Parts: sequence; structure tokens; C-alpha cells
Amino acid sequence: MQIIRSILAVLAGMVTVVVLSEGTDFLLGKLGVLSFDVPDPTVPFVFATLYRSIAAVVGGYVTARLAPGAPMAHAIILGAIGTALALAGVLTHLSAPNLWYPIALVVTALPCSWLGGKIAAKA
Repeated sequence: MQIIRSILAVLAGMVTVVVLSEGTDFLLGKLGVLSFDVPDPTVPFVFATLYRSIAAVVGGYVTARLAPGAPMAHAIILGAIGTALALAGVLTHLSAPNLWYPIALVVTALPCSWLGGKIAAKA
């Protein structure tokens, strides 16, 4: 039963990251605050990197709080999964003009999840 709770804790963290990231994309797009259809989308990508990093911290926090034991290990597993998924994004966008953005997601996924787990451990 504990393995199921562990899997669910990591899945909850993943859902949290996706909902917060995609929800923020959608909301800011609908409000006209964030658009990537500009000649130089560097600023929108920097902003997206920031709020996606915050989402990863929250996801790590959720995972660690729901973990049946070893909360930091669960947060790190979430970060490792995020890193792997972000790396897949890099590999599918190798010819993109703003390749730094998916690379930034690779670099930040694990530390942000770890930070969320650390915050949860202190709560």
C-alpha cells in the first residue's frame, strides 16, 4: 500500500506542476499579458521560466507533503522525472531559435523540486 501512496504523491506533484504551468500560460494568454508571437520572445520566455520554476517548487512541496515517508526522496524523484521530460523537450526543439528556454527547464527542474521538498520538510 505504501508504494501506491508513493506513486500517488509523485503523480500529485506532477499534476500540480502541469496545472499551474499550463493554467498560467492559458490565463496570461487570455489576459493578453503573455504572448510568444512577438519578434523577440525572450522576455515572455524568461517570465515563463520564472513561473514554471515556481510551479516546480510547489509540485515538490505537494509531493513531499503527501509522501508516506522519505519526503525529500519523493521530491527528488519528481525532479528527476521533470528533468527527463524537459530533456525530451530539448531534443525535440534542437532547431528552435530560443533553445535556451527548454534547456533552462532541464536545469531548473531538479533544484526547484528539491527546494519544494525542503520547504515541506521544514513545515
